[in-house]
Amino acid sequence: MAFKEYGDYDGVGLAELVRSKQVTAAELLDEAIARTDALDPTLNAVVVRHDDYARKQIEAGLPQGPFTGVPFLLKDLDLLAGTRTTFGASLYKDFVAPHTGTLAGRFLAAGVTIFGKSASPEFGLMPTTESRLHGPTRNPWNLDHSSGGSSGGAAAAVAARILPVAHASDGGGSIRIPASACGVFGLKPTRARNPIGPDRGEGWGGFACGHVVSISVRDSAAMLDALHGPEPSSPYVAPPPERPFAEEVGREPGRLRIAFTDRSTYGDAIDPEVAAAVRDTARLLEGLGHHVEQRAPVLPADPAQVIATIVACNTGLAVQLAEQTLGRAMTERDFEVLTLASAANARKASGVDYCAAQLAAFQISRALAEFFTSIDVFLSPTLCTLPLRIGEINTMAHDLSGISPTLRRYIPGTSLFNMSGQPSMSVPLAWSASGLPIGLMFAGRFGDEATLLRLAAQLERERPWKTRRPPVYAST
Repeated sequence: MAFKEYGDYDGVGLAELVRSKQVTAAELLDEAIARTDALDPTLNAVVVRHDDYARKQIEAGLPQGPFTGVPFLLKDLDLLAGTRTTFGASLYKDFVAPHTGTLAGRFLAAGVTIFGKSASPEFGLMPTTESRLHGPTRNPWNLDHSSGGSSGGAAAAVAARILPVAHASDGGGSIRIPASACGVFGLKPTRARNPIGPDRGEGWGGFACGHVVSISVRDSAAMLDALHGPEPSSPYVAPPPERPFAEEVGREPGRLRIAFTDRSTYGDAIDPEVAAAVRDTARLLEGLGHHVEQRAPVLPADPAQVIATIVACNTGLAVQLAEQTLGRAMTERDFEVLTLASAANARKASGVDYCAAQLAAFQISRALAEFFTSIDVFLSPTLCTLPLRIGEINTMAHDLSGISPTLRRYIPGTSLFNMSGQPSMSVPLAWSASGLPIGLMFAGRFGDEATLLRLAAQLERERPWKTRRPPVYAST
């Protein structure tokens, strides 16, 4: 089948075609598979394939949900019983999931057909997707550049229209970073909005959460309706929404109080094109009737040090569990140099160091909460430079000293809202002179995805991005 209009539809739109019997779920799956076969040798976005799993879903009968029949990819960090999940690590290249994660189960209940897993860096540690096991995932707007990370495979696949919506997760920016790099929409929900079990109650000390990247705001909202809510093991829950999230799309946001900054979290100057995009967006918001002022929060601690400690300790645990299971020390045959170095740093840290990092995260969260008492939304750059070039971060280098300065320059602000648990989104509103996307990051108050979704839908109407096509684009 050649369904050339497939790339014009978002997930909600494709599901409506299935419901109205204009197309079948099997035909949509065939289209997604054909597009993957055509483009993935170039992009390397889909690193685990299980087409037969998706076909068996259809044969068994799909549940009636908001995305029934829509082809879908899980990120290669989540479990789907009977399918491979590699975590981007050589040690797990043949690992088969013994059970299905709670979030994956909710995706299935929404009606999607899961035909594979999208690329992630090893354990999702880096803001670029270039694992040793699978190789680099390339940006469909420019193949010399990274698709971002850690949900780089998902964002590249969505940008290239292999599919309209895909699973993504975010512990320090990993939904918003690749959404910005690839020119798609990415919302990180409020802490505990979506489930993370059953194997753990929280990820990265409460920083991590799962959701999607998408070509439309309404896909993100509709999927949030399908996913949100606690599970039996949830250690805490997010405030309940006032109404379904899908009903916020198209609802007028009102006159919002919006603060913005065109500098980095540390007050540093950023890439001129990115800074110009922030200022241009601020003018757009003012023209839409919002109250806009240039103002940024003052932070009581260094977020880079906080997340480095939290992530190192969690990585150290992952390595330790592998060593306990196999009864031997992990080596570079098993994990990348960066992973082993992070685990080694964790062994040097004390329990007091970890608690100090948690306290600093709380202090940052408190400062942000106070900042938001006088505003509704904060606008800042998602990335402070254009997307990294492939190879700019090398997780197999024995000298890793250049990585921290690169991260400070590239993504100084995304992790703030993982620490505070606030919802935050990257909206594709600008492109560089060289044709690379520039995402703008908006954060809202804790529990207030509604305001962000209303604002995003307003911006989507004013500056639609769905019709923009990267040079590497699927059209069978």
